[in-house]
Amino acid sequence: MADQVVDKFFADGCGRCKRYKTPDCSVRVWNEALVALRAVLRASPLTEEHKWQHPCYTHDGKNVAIIGAFRDHCVLTFFKGALLSDPANILDLPGENSQSGRVIRFRSAKEVADLSTTVLAYIDNAIEVETSGQQVEKIKIEDRLIPDELASKFEEMPELKEAFKALTPGRQRFYLMQFSQPKQAKTREARIEKSIDNIMAGKGYGEL
Repeated sequence: MADQVVDKFFADGCGRCKRYKTPDCSVRVWNEALVALRAVLRASPLTEEHKWQHPCYTHDGKNVAIIGAFRDHCVLTFFKGALLSDPANILDLPGENSQSGRVIRFRSAKEVADLSTTVLAYIDNAIEVETSGQQVEKIKIEDRLIPDELASKFEEMPELKEAFKALTPGRQRFYLMQFSQPKQAKTREARIEKSIDNIMAGKGYGEL
């Protein structure tokens, strides 16, 4: 059953935006690279599952990696990537405020093929980290860098700040990551404005 659900992701997308099942869906745009990446992961000791509407790869029931697609690339994300060795220097921060996760970005099936041996080695390292029980030392949310635009919005809307504080730490981190990514202030402001309703409703970034 899990295979069928994951197959549907590769055919139609994750279903979290209006581009679902359209040619403009990021999963369809980067389908060749994603399919190649899936093949590499399925050649590893990890188990393929479907979580958060994406293919997720686990070891002994614990999340190790997940794959996804954005407008200009697709990614393999290691949940505890901050603890991995990176001899090939290919692990990136998903965003400025990321703590645990690290990503490898791909833009073609050839890139996946060229890095397949390296990716498998990183997966082995990730399994070792998970098996050892190591944890990423996380900074408390109140100590994290909050974008100026969000701080201003909190002053303008105290109720938004309270709603944000009531979110799970994971949702808070992901919001901060998404709000901090744009280089231009007006883009950060627009992203925050679009997320107000979700924050007030207790939902995560981009959740329907």
